[in-house]
Amino acid sequence: MATKILVVDDDLNICEMLRLYLKKDGYDVSSASDGEEGIEKFKEFAPDLVLLDIMLPTRDGWSVCREIRETSDTPVIMITAKGEVYDKVFGLELGADDFIVKPFDMKELTARIKAVLRRYTNTDGQEDSETIKYDNIEISLTKFELKLNGRSVSIPRKELELLYFLASNHDRVFTRDQLLDKVWGFDYLGDSRTVDVHVKRLREKLDGISDKWALSTVWGVGYKFQLLQ
Repeated sequence: MATKILVVDDDLNICEMLRLYLKKDGYDVSSASDGEEGIEKFKEFAPDLVLLDIMLPTRDGWSVCREIRETSDTPVIMITAKGEVYDKVFGLELGADDFIVKPFDMKELTARIKAVLRRYTNTDGQEDSETIKYDNIEISLTKFELKLNGRSVSIPRKELELLYFLASNHDRVFTRDQLLDKVWGFDYLGDSRTVDVHVKRLREKLDGISDKWALSTVWGVGYKFQLLQ
């Protein structure tokens, strides 16, 4: 079955160009021209990846991404005409997986699509011999589950993978580049700010859970999952 991609962009020429190009690469493509239609198509089409423009009628891309993340970890690549750092950081905080700036080269876009899809499919069926457990926290990749104080907590896929990796290598410091390599994959086309954003979001979830471990910053180096007692 062909990989399904949903394109949400109010520029009909871009939608048609992407449909033709991606279809030639073997993808099944559907499109929507505004935010509301994008949400409807997402529910009906059940895509494997979403290409989502930020500036949209009815609901902007931020709002659409936020709603997708409430129910799904389907990868989202944001399309922006600005390419500003603020856009990227805000998008990552909402759960976007990558960004591409208009006007974009189709070869670069398809490379990003393949890289994002590869990062998701590489974790499916991964061995997870046991759940990692520390005081008031349990992390499992095979169950795709984070428990804090015995309760399941909703968490985006990459945040869980980052936390699992750090916790399974406790007290070892990793640079941002090492974490990009180990968690996102060597072919990730983003930058180190991705790690900072995900660590920030994890800390918000883990705040006050335990005084026996911490997600610590080693200034000038990187991050580690530190056992305190």
